[in-house]
Amino acid sequence: MKVYDSNNIRSIAILGHSGCGKTNLIEAMAYTSKTTNKMPKLTDKISMTYSMNLVPIEYRDYKLNLLDTPGYSDFTGDVISAISASDAAVIVIDATTSIQVGTEKALELAGESIPKLIFINKIDNDKSRYKDLIEELRDKYSNKIVPMYMPIYNGEEFIKLHNIFESDSDLCDEFKIQVEGTRDGLLELIAETDDELLEKYFSGEDLTEEDIKRGTTIGIQNGDIIPVICGSTINNVGTEEILGIISSYIQPKCVYENDKLNGSIFKTIVDPFIGKMSYVKILQGNIKKDIEVYNVNKSIKEKIYNIYTMNNNELSEIQCANAGDIVVMTKVNSLQTGDFISINKNDKADEQLNFPKPQIYFALQAKNKGDEDKISAVLSKISEEDPTITWSRNVETKQVLIGGQGELHINIVKNKMKEKFGLDVDLTDLKVAYRETIKGKADVQGKHKKQSGGHGQYGDVKIRFEYSKNDFEFEEDIFGGSVPKQYIPAVEKGIRESMSKGILAGYPVTNIKATLYDGSYHDVDSSEMAFKLAANIAFKKGVEQAVPVLLEPIMKLTIVVPDEYMGDVMGDINKKRGRILGMEPTDNGKQVIYANAPQAETFKYAIDLKAMTQGRGYFEMELDKYEEVPTQIAQKIISNSEIN
Repeated sequence: MKVYDSNNIRSIAILGHSGCGKTNLIEAMAYTSKTTNKMPKLTDKISMTYSMNLVPIEYRDYKLNLLDTPGYSDFTGDVISAISASDAAVIVIDATTSIQVGTEKALELAGESIPKLIFINKIDNDKSRYKDLIEELRDKYSNKIVPMYMPIYNGEEFIKLHNIFESDSDLCDEFKIQVEGTRDGLLELIAETDDELLEKYFSGEDLTEEDIKRGTTIGIQNGDIIPVICGSTINNVGTEEILGIISSYIQPKCVYENDKLNGSIFKTIVDPFIGKMSYVKILQGNIKKDIEVYNVNKSIKEKIYNIYTMNNNELSEIQCANAGDIVVMTKVNSLQTGDFISINKNDKADEQLNFPKPQIYFALQAKNKGDEDKISAVLSKISEEDPTITWSRNVETKQVLIGGQGELHINIVKNKMKEKFGLDVDLTDLKVAYRETIKGKADVQGKHKKQSGGHGQYGDVKIRFEYSKNDFEFEEDIFGGSVPKQYIPAVEKGIRESMSKGILAGYPVTNIKATLYDGSYHDVDSSEMAFKLAANIAFKKGVEQAVPVLLEPIMKLTIVVPDEYMGDVMGDINKKRGRILGMEPTDNGKQVIYANAPQAETFKYAIDLKAMTQGRGYFEMELDKYEEVPTQIAQKIISNSEIN
């Protein structure tokens, strides 16, 4: 593949609901452009893309970097990455369905950041509902959605596509009226992009072909026009048309090929054999092999030995590439998704990509005990590839936790760990990190006395225990040296160590104030260890007498849902022992619900919310506070604990 000037390079994200035909569209575009001689195959199976793929094709005098993205919401991270590197997005819609959640999500993620085109697929299917779909799109997203090519049918049989700016004597009167109405609507949108065109349009003067192209380009770039093309990827209908619109109307964001090199890493793949592969969008300048660049985010100089493009899903080495292009670099170890590279050491990194926080967590453990040490290294590589995956070790529950966007997402990661890195793991439910505290007060004595020949052991303390807003407070109020100063730190240490395991269910104790006010000692037999043991005895007595209770983590949830699901979501929160804290509307017809709920009730909330909202809701969750567990529930937890 030759080196293209920046003006002739376009990067296009292909978005849409799972199964709508995104991959088939790319295959058809590759076939039409003669990049491949294989047409998409019709199959009864819906193929699912789990990660972004780069497919460069050459069409006329243009290089088009097509970015195939997953349609399932669990893999939103790759969609965000692809959009960040693209000049425009093509949203593929299945003509046999209504607007699906993946379509809504794609249009929402693309937002106002890049131009959008819509490709309605499967219009030759006898279940196609093209007209209804156009009406739904315009009702939901306004009249800026305008067909540029419309399907002609004979009854229910698809005949051909019609360009709305061309005349055709074969058109029936009814269809001519539809075409004229669509064309007039588009011409008005075109005129509104420029004062000169608007004056010309309303004065009754015809817009020239050049006027139409200029206004359409401005409208698409500004997001004021979203053109609709339709076709059939399996039968290669509409492919030439969408390629033509991309090359004619989409403008490149990066045309600064004469400036110094600057690029962004928008995707990382860790291959067990090749090593780290970094996908780079060249923002300005040009890149060549055997150059040195700076990782601006980490202030590290790196040598770029080779650069590649993709060819039939395999790396193909190239010598150089210009601004606007996408290349792959290998074995540049410091680079991660979101990093920026530059020739200039003092360049500043652009704003980081904003990836969604985990929606669901599982605990994982190696099936083979000897593999436990591999978990950290493998999860680090996995999270480099997918920034929407997070992992950590919970010290309290002694579990390794993995967080992702959904149950499918986590299971795909589990399979990848085995197939790619040879690590077989089991997924289990999370344990709740309960804690214990006291509600009352206690004044107790703890005495440790032991005599077994020679030196004995003696420590005696009197301590007041009460609730504290702080995790732990220790005070000493000793008069007369009843407990020598050198032993007081041992008393505090003894209490701190005792707090690691409460008396109710063995959970850590928190929010305790202990005041050491009296005691006694022996000149020979007293020691730090003896006073630690005495403090431990006092702690157990004190907690038992001061009304011990079990605490549970309470999560703060921020839930975003369409209006129609508000009742179901709020009712479900109440069923989960939760509380609604407030609500507020968003700009796009959704509601934000603020709520509290116990962690024990929210581990699988991502699954519940997806079911309630048909995948249209999402949420963020973080630890807010600890509260007392209701008595009946606490009794079950205590009776099932390891110490009972």
